[in-house]
Order: sequence, then C-alpha cells, then structure tokens
Amino acid sequence: MQYRAFGKLNFEVSTLGMGCMRLPFIDENDGSKGVNRDKAYELIRYAVDNGITYFDTAYGYHATDSEAVLGEALEEGGRRAKVKIATKQPFGVMTTQADIRRNLENTLKKLRTDHVDIYLLHCIMQPTWQEIQKREIFAEFEKFKAEGLIKHIGFSYHGQFPTFKEVVERYPWEMCLIQQNLLDVNREVTEQAIYTANKHNMAVAIMEPLRGGGLTKAPKVVADLYENFPIKRQPTEWAFRHLVNYPEVSTVVSGMTTLEQLKDNLAMFSQPDMKASCLTDDEKKLIAAAREGYESIVTIPCTGCNYCVPCPQNVEIPRAFALYNDAHRFGHFDQPRRSYMFTRRANRDASFCTACGVCIDKCPQEINIPEDLKVAHAALDGWEE
Repeated sequence: MQYRAFGKLNFEVSTLGMGCMRLPFIDENDGSKGVNRDKAYELIRYAVDNGITYFDTAYGYHATDSEAVLGEALEEGGRRAKVKIATKQPFGVMTTQADIRRNLENTLKKLRTDHVDIYLLHCIMQPTWQEIQKREIFAEFEKFKAEGLIKHIGFSYHGQFPTFKEVVERYPWEMCLIQQNLLDVNREVTEQAIYTANKHNMAVAIMEPLRGGGLTKAPKVVADLYENFPIKRQPTEWAFRHLVNYPEVSTVVSGMTTLEQLKDNLAMFSQPDMKASCLTDDEKKLIAAAREGYESIVTIPCTGCNYCVPCPQNVEIPRAFALYNDAHRFGHFDQPRRSYMFTRRANRDASFCTACGVCIDKCPQEINIPEDLKVAHAALDGWEE
C-alpha cells in the first residue's frame, strides 16, 4: 500500500481510503436494504489488516447505521488505533445548536471511540452556505476540538467552484472531501478545487473516483482506446491513476462492497509506481480521449448549461438528465437510480413536473424537457434503502 501526507498535518494515510457508504447489504422485510454485518465486518477488517488506514463514513450513511458498523468492526483486535476515521454531520440535522453536540455524542457512541480524527461539515452546498455561516457552526466544531472530541476539522462539498472557493477562504479548514474523477475534471468543483485547497494548506480527499462504479466498465468507444494503448490496464485502474497523479491529493476514497473489489483495489494501490505524477504525457492524452469517448454517449442531449433552472416546481432538471445519461453511458442503472433516490427524497424529482413549458422556451438544445423528464423518471425511480 502506498501512503501520503495528509495535507500539512503530522500524519500519513493510505492513498486508498475506504468509503463506508456502499457496505454489503441484505434486503429487509420492509423492502429497504440493511447492512450485512458479517460481510461488512470481514471487509473492514481485511482492509485494515492489509494496509488501509483511512475510513470515511457519515451520520446518514446506510440509514444512520454505517458509523455503528464501522465502530463494531474496528473494535476487534485493536484495529481502531491503527486507522484514521473521518465522519460527517450534515447541516440538515443541526436544527438547534444543542443538536450539533448531541449528534456528535451519538456518533462517538456508534464508533465506539472517544474521538473522531477528522470531523466534517457534511455536503456544504450553495443554498445552505449563508445559513451555515449565520449559525456559526465553525465555533461549535472548535469547541469539540478544544475538548479533544475531534482532532481536525474539514468539510465535504457538492457544487460549483465559486462557492467552494468562498468556503475555503471563510475558515482555516484542515481538509476537504470533493467529487473528482476523470469525467468531472471540468464539472462539479473542477480540478481547480484540488489546487485551491492545496494553496490553503488543506488535505484533499477524493470521493466518487469511479463515478459510483460507472468507470469500472468502459463502453466500446473507450474500451477500444484502452485496448489499443501499449500499456494494458483495466478501466478502474486508469480512473484511479488519473487521481493518484495529483500530488495535492492525500487519499482516494472508494466505496467497496465485496472482498473481490477490495482485493483488486489493494493490488492496484500497492504497485510501486502508484504515486504522484505517475502518468506520462501519452497516458494523460489517453485519459483525455477516454473522457471524450464517454461524453460522446448521450441519450438526452442535455449539456448541463442550467438555463432551464430554477424550475417553478423545483425539479432538478439537469440532474435527472445527467443521471439518465450516466446510466446509459456506463451500461448500468444502479448508482444513478440510487442518486436519484436522494433527489426524490428532497421533493425535487421529475414527478413534480407540471409540463408548464417554461423550461422548453429556455433550452438552447430545444429539448422537449417535460416529455424527456417522464422517460428519465421512469428509468430512474424506485431505488430504496
């Protein structure tokens, strides 16, 4: 296993981190998906015993059960002392200031530990950023740090770069967790966020390195590029190497569900050349060509320009189309459907479309948005956990 400094802090972590949002599951009687504890314990313990030292979880993962499963698994054999735990509290459960402490105390009980190594304000987004500042959430986290309940403070972020830059400059964070992968170089926070965080002395952890598992397989247009390249690697490894190449990245967090996936990833990240600046110029060109190949597979011709939003009914139109296109681009619907579940829970899914037509007039691609939303919704709806 390769290791890297965690930003400017005085410790290292495994370059491959384990995300605990996609633990093995079992189908419950009510139709939901619960954690298969025996398999999850095996997975987590194997990861620790084979060199993974960074574990990422959150208050809400697996219907608030992920932290408990991780804590139970690490308790055996003194494994807790061998790893760093990063967990997150979302702003949405901070109804009162007292809730913030109560939630952390519950987290510590679930994790069976007296401290969290890295505590993150979960999923900062532009709509909530102003309220987060008004509530002085930073001050609450500082109290926890002074008491030794948490060691370091960070945040996770979904959204565009301008607000990310505001967040970074507002408070002396010690780390951030951002979505990046070979498809999102110019999306989400873009690769610029990696450089910006580094300039502010922050550790950078990467989430969604495989785009929910989509990048583990390559459509023919991309598979042909990989096949014709002199060095033969699986799509998964090309995706990981794209991120490992950034010296500013401390750890790449991957959600692994099976022991086979874990062993494959451990083997990849244990290669001697799986280090910063590992890509040659030709390999960078290959990855850029692969990106173009993925993006050429589009079912609904949405470019994500966002001219159609805000929708009068708050439907997340570009997101619905992006998830639908990803499902076709990657050849499977599981992760896009899971992501759409959260859109539905926020009452922003396509079922709220009234076919008012406002979006049609705004769309430069002349997409019949109400009709295509029906198609996307029918394909994406139904995931429960």
